[in-house]
Amino acid sequence: MSIASPTLCPPPALSAVTADLTYLDPGVKNPVFYLIEPPPGACQDDACYENHRLPVYNARPLHGQLSLDQEGFQLVQQPSAMADFYDEEELQRRYYPEAEQVVRALTGAQTVIVFDHNWRHSFWAKSGRMDLQPPVERIHNDFTAISGYGRARLELERLGISATALLRQRFAIVNLWRPIGEPVVRSPLALCHAQTLAPTDLVTRQLIYRDRIGKTYAVTYNPAHQWFYFPRMERHEALAFKCFDSALDGVARFTAHTAFTDPTASLTAPPRESLEVRTLDRKSTRLNSSHTVISYAVFCLKKK
Repeated sequence: MSIASPTLCPPPALSAVTADLTYLDPGVKNPVFYLIEPPPGACQDDACYENHRLPVYNARPLHGQLSLDQEGFQLVQQPSAMADFYDEEELQRRYYPEAEQVVRALTGAQTVIVFDHNWRHSFWAKSGRMDLQPPVERIHNDFTAISGYGRARLELERLGISATALLRQRFAIVNLWRPIGEPVVRSPLALCHAQTLAPTDLVTRQLIYRDRIGKTYAVTYNPAHQWFYFPRMERHEALAFKCFDSALDGVARFTAHTAFTDPTASLTAPPRESLEVRTLDRKSTRLNSSHTVISYAVFCLKKK
């Protein structure tokens, strides 16, 4: 990839934890994961995985040096007026506009529309809430080079917007992820520097839903990968990271990520509680200019 980055060289000055990160076994070619009851004889997840013990660098000293187009992720300050992040009505009424504002400021998008959100909780099975999901402790990227277009088209058409002309222009998908409970100690989020991720590291995984088939990327190990995290993220902070970009000129297109077990965390640490929203943002084709980003829960439209 062509973009220079201050973190592409080994970052010895940064502190790190050494953790097991879960990659797809390179022998797996067409993994399938069922989010419904699998058919007789099929496994819910037919893939095999392998752990690699790797340094995960503390990216806090790099604050202000990172960007969506280079590393693929950046930390932002995002104080919220939310009283209850688990209140669906308040979330859509109050937090969606907050998220739209953050993504607009990061990307230069003129219009941002939130269309989805996910809650994650370490103790989701004990919560009694069917709308919570566990942290994902397998390295993945939320969209593929094909499914990014498909999801963008689907969300645009749901809004009654003709997608054909819009999707000929540059657009991207950005995930805005934030803690909504205690500071994150258990299952923090690790992100792979996008410029160290090779296309050959990405394997398409089918996700089987009741009414559709989604596609994400699983990731195989590459010793070039560099991993970063932001320790003890708090409720006033959010991580923006790119899950898809249609540009092919060297900008970050995908940001592999995973929850991981921090070996320095106490066994009595509180559960991770997090919220992610996704956005679509349309950009012009010039590098480092305005563009379109679709992030997990936000849809952004921008004039040329």
